[in-house]
Amino acid sequence: MPAYRTAHELIAMLAARQISARELCDEAIARIELLDSQINAVVVRDFDRARQAADAADAALARGERRALLGLPMTVKEQHNIAGLPTTWGYPQCRDWRPAADALTVARLKAAGAVILGKTNVPFGLADWQSYNDIYGTTSNPWDLGRSPGGSSGGGAAALAAGYVPLEFGSDIGGSLRCPAHFCGVFSHKPTLDLVPQRGSGPPQTPAYATRGDLAVIGPMARCAADLALELDVLAGPDEEAEGVGYKLALAPARHDRLADFRILVIDAHPLCPTAASVAGAVNDLAERLSKVGCTVLRSAPDLPDLAETTRIYMTLLAAFFSADLPAEARLRLDAEAAKLPADDDGLAACRVRGFTMSHHDWVWATRRRFGLTGRWRALFRDIDAILCPAMPTVAFAHDHAPIGQRTLDIDGHVVPYQDQIAWATIAIFNGLPATTLPIGKTPDGLPIGAQLIGGLLQDRTTLALAGLIEREFGGFTPPRL
Repeated sequence: MPAYRTAHELIAMLAARQISARELCDEAIARIELLDSQINAVVVRDFDRARQAADAADAALARGERRALLGLPMTVKEQHNIAGLPTTWGYPQCRDWRPAADALTVARLKAAGAVILGKTNVPFGLADWQSYNDIYGTTSNPWDLGRSPGGSSGGGAAALAAGYVPLEFGSDIGGSLRCPAHFCGVFSHKPTLDLVPQRGSGPPQTPAYATRGDLAVIGPMARCAADLALELDVLAGPDEEAEGVGYKLALAPARHDRLADFRILVIDAHPLCPTAASVAGAVNDLAERLSKVGCTVLRSAPDLPDLAETTRIYMTLLAAFFSADLPAEARLRLDAEAAKLPADDDGLAACRVRGFTMSHHDWVWATRRRFGLTGRWRALFRDIDAILCPAMPTVAFAHDHAPIGQRTLDIDGHVVPYQDQIAWATIAIFNGLPATTLPIGKTPDGLPIGAQLIGGLLQDRTTLALAGLIEREFGGFTPPRL
């Protein structure tokens, strides 16, 4: 049964003709049809074209062709354009919009031989740590159907955990790759900013153009670290229509190939949001195990930048990013709220309101402060190889479809605003740094716990290698009972 084999294993089996691409495709489709009525992860299905692509892959394999993903079934996040399939981001008004061309990354996956079965669910506007919308309904966590699989790449993480496919492809601006991986017990990689081009992954009904990012990135998801690296090698590199005319990708190799050689800084508490004892405990348990196998594990760093200031500026800029899609009545309401805020209110809720209503002048000043802090965060990695920290402050929580501003989280008895859980997402996104998320344990009642490994600028291979070494030493993904 290939359901939980890795991409590397399946590619080897395909090359050895131990299984055909069509057999893999049909078995993946059968598993989706068997299980997805309760999980609802693969919400846009392209099974007929997938079977044709699998047949073409088998013909290519018979001719002796070898490509990185040739014959491998996978899915992609609904956000990414696939010619002829809907891209909606959960917006009801975009229900019937179908792009004429694939996103650049989808085209790269297909060129590498991937057989794309369809697209996975997202929250409305890609703006939640749950994955539900009025078009496709609610995606559930395979570990507990009453809980969120995370968001906004929640459908992809659920598809991986359920054994539908070995690879997925998502995005991240506020933990959208890291939260679902943590909630579902799988792996993800948030690449360095602009390492993976985003043409064709923008909002529906907008032109697909080559652009540089500001906060958002797109990247791979899998059930092991090696498969993340495999997919990233296919996806990474400049957009041929833009930067590709001037430079080529030459990522540095991993800094070390032995676990004992790594210097790791552990951050287990955030000043602006509590972290559940189960999550912090799992991070610290991993840190102890790493120390015992010879890693240099640091609990403090004299040059550590201000995490609270980092988070506040990030929150302001993130809100400004989303403000472009606010209706006029919401802008008026937020303007009134901003006018009432005390000047000394620096809570995350106040940062959100100020971000939604900030002027271009304010945005410029916030960006300058960001760049100053970013330089200090990046300098930190001269002396350390990675930061080990939680991916989210809690494990997967119960579905909650109340208006987002009315939701709260109970974190070990502390009731906090729902949106404050973004805190752990800030370091990597704010600084444009790579972050690999991996499963590291479970709660007493069996829910997955993940952690993120944050690396220096363009040190993607270092965090991926470290995740792989941790996985080999201590174990990685385990399947849920379905």
